[in-house]
Amino acid sequence: MRLDFAPMEGLTTSLFRQLHHEYFPGVDRYYIPFVSPTKEHKFTAKDLREIAPEYNEGIQAVPQLLSKVADDVIWAVWKLQRMGYAEVNINLGCPSGTVTAKKKGSGMLSDLQALDQFLDGIFSGVSCAISVKTRLGVEDPEEFDAILEIYNRYPIHELIIHPRVRKDFYKHPIRTEEFEKALQKSKNPVCFNGGIVTASDFQACEQRFPQVNSIMIGQGLIADPFLAGKIRSGTSSDVKILREFHDRLFDGYSERFGDRNNAMRRMKELWFYLSHSFADCDSHRKDLLKARDVDSYRQIVSSIFSQLNLLDECPGGW
Repeated sequence: MRLDFAPMEGLTTSLFRQLHHEYFPGVDRYYIPFVSPTKEHKFTAKDLREIAPEYNEGIQAVPQLLSKVADDVIWAVWKLQRMGYAEVNINLGCPSGTVTAKKKGSGMLSDLQALDQFLDGIFSGVSCAISVKTRLGVEDPEEFDAILEIYNRYPIHELIIHPRVRKDFYKHPIRTEEFEKALQKSKNPVCFNGGIVTASDFQACEQRFPQVNSIMIGQGLIADPFLAGKIRSGTSSDVKILREFHDRLFDGYSERFGDRNNAMRRMKELWFYLSHSFADCDSHRKDLLKARDVDSYRQIVSSIFSQLNLLDECPGGW
């Protein structure tokens, strides 16, 4: 079964993807965090640092688009095809308030007529494989029956279902029973996304839903970068490898941003998850997230790597 790395804004950057692929084998495809095409029909320099082929060389990458305007998506898909991408993903799952307030992401799930018109416009105007990342609805998972009827009208390359509704954000437990119902009714291939943080989680999902195309993991792979290897070949965590990965990522961000303090802030986002793979890390995590300068940050990081043990399995709980 295919293992995909979910797009996570601010975390799974092109630099992160390249280094993760180098140090931690086992991921089949990396989904690129969304870019938002606009009516100007021009990718920004920031967009291109994520989607340009040279930033994804040597890995299987799938770009993701966030929009509510079919014409803008069609333009972006055409440009991405010319870059060499065979698949483009549409984000209909993001629960962020700033996104949903604009009726984008999972905010589109509240207006089924607009959703249908949006998808009709896209599938009438592109030849590229289009996958869709979705939630079960906005307020109640019972909304998904009507949403799925719309998805079933279109030749979606893969329907990536995160089995929560928008109001759940990432706190409510995964709604596994609702996913099972959706899987039975979908006319398109389905991917499971959400709640996988250990190899046993992956294997349980694989056994329960053998008909799914793939399993997508996001937070679990950030918290435990070794997770794909544990799933594929039973490899173990190695603090030396993780330290080298961390140092190269920090140095890479420092060079990219031209500022080590900005690099530190980006790395803190990573540590919000990564710290959960270390035993007894609560106090170190708090100190690290409060660090105001790079020297303090590096001292705390060195203490984590030298004094704390890596857990065999990440317990989650963020």
